[in-house]
Amino acid sequence: MTGTSSRRVAILGLMLESNSFAPLTTKEDYLNRVYLAGREILEDLNSSDPKLPAEIRGFVSAMNTRCDWTPVPILVGLVEAGGPMDHTFYQATFDDMKSRLSAAMPLDAVYISNHGAMITTENKDPDGEIFDMVRSIVGPDVPVVATLDLHGNVSERMVEASDAIVAYRTNPHVDMRERGIETAEILLEMFAGMRPQSAFIRLPLTPPTVTLLTEAGPYADIINFGQSLITEDIANVSILGGFAYSDTPKNGLAIIVTARCGGGVADALAREIAQKAWADHQRYIPQLTSLEDAVERVVQAGRDASLPALILADVADNPGGGGNGNTMWLLEALHNAKATDVIVGIIYDPALAAEAHSLGEGATFNAVFNREEPDEFSRRFEAEAEIICLKDGDCVGRRGFYADRRMNLGPSALLDLGGIQVVIISIRTQCADPVFLEMMGLDIGQARAVVVKSRGHFRAGFDEFFSSEQVIEVDTPGLTSPILSRFDFKHMPRPVFPVDPTANWSPAD
Repeated sequence: MTGTSSRRVAILGLMLESNSFAPLTTKEDYLNRVYLAGREILEDLNSSDPKLPAEIRGFVSAMNTRCDWTPVPILVGLVEAGGPMDHTFYQATFDDMKSRLSAAMPLDAVYISNHGAMITTENKDPDGEIFDMVRSIVGPDVPVVATLDLHGNVSERMVEASDAIVAYRTNPHVDMRERGIETAEILLEMFAGMRPQSAFIRLPLTPPTVTLLTEAGPYADIINFGQSLITEDIANVSILGGFAYSDTPKNGLAIIVTARCGGGVADALAREIAQKAWADHQRYIPQLTSLEDAVERVVQAGRDASLPALILADVADNPGGGGNGNTMWLLEALHNAKATDVIVGIIYDPALAAEAHSLGEGATFNAVFNREEPDEFSRRFEAEAEIICLKDGDCVGRRGFYADRRMNLGPSALLDLGGIQVVIISIRTQCADPVFLEMMGLDIGQARAVVVKSRGHFRAGFDEFFSSEQVIEVDTPGLTSPILSRFDFKHMPRPVFPVDPTANWSPAD
């Protein structure tokens, strides 16, 4: 370490939740969202509405108030979930990160802010490679702490290369800042002499995304169970549901216990949590509403004002899980059923948004969605439309997952399809914040139904309009369908539940 007067702590991260079945994630995708290096990171942290992940902001705020330290910004990239990262771009980023970290030595610690479910076109564990690279540069005695999304897939390499891993505990994710603060607190304990001991267990269980909510259900129960077991000897309990669509050898619900002492304390607690989690594995079977039933309920809600308004989650086309955000199953079915007082958002279709901007507000035209039919799920759909509103897509998140974060959706348009209001965007983003609709002049509280391209984060953004009883998770085709048997997994460990219903596990495993 460099001394006790001012601690030099490096900050770095490369965040991507990779869906191996989705289109490639490229350099352009990062440049459209967040890709900052060196002083750019500090400048963003000091801005009124930063782009950086909330956990980094939480970590920095805690260090600022508790420690005489110097942040050493390396490189941070953040992007919407998508397909495997282009390996050439990943390698260039990795090399830049490595060079900057080496040049920053000596360091007192390193904080890594990764997602945990990243893959590239050539690498199934780039997160592990980044963790390993950091450890190889700073050596065995410099603390390395990290935060991960609870959808991260954890490898032995990641655990072995770090001193403490802290994962989100809420889904929808609204505790990122708190987890950054917690990570800083663990690091400060290490500065004071604490030497953490970690235990890691991975189960043959890949929960579908819709079963990983933390308000209620099996994942909520195991998260709460893990937290109930924390004592003075335990610094952190993290239980990561993982991300099945990454399709990697490190897939599986992961339990990481970080203890302040040895003697097998962490191992015993991890084993107890794993046994409880596996005892509940049958509960991780998704329950969805058919497209036909969902559309009928929307039509009825439009006809009968005494019925509660509804919010439909198009969970199989969630951009937050790698979906394209442009499938037409729900929109076309609602249009054919002549549903009214419906808002649909946000549809990723840059060509359609550009055409709307060229025509101008008030114009009517034949709106062609997915005019090039990019894949088997994103089929073409046409409808007469009026252009109601045009925006540049620049906004600041208002609630939930994107709260207080500057966002850019690219050129955006509001189209009226005769009772159905559709928001079109040019930069793929999940509809997790009401501001994405409100910036177009829409009154969500007056709609009889809202359709969102989101899996679960919309719940934290739209809960001021819709209770959990008003949510309908719709079963449609798509790249993020919770019915995992529809995917051709090639790399995840098998057997694994629920893909393999007969999968089994015991503590001896």
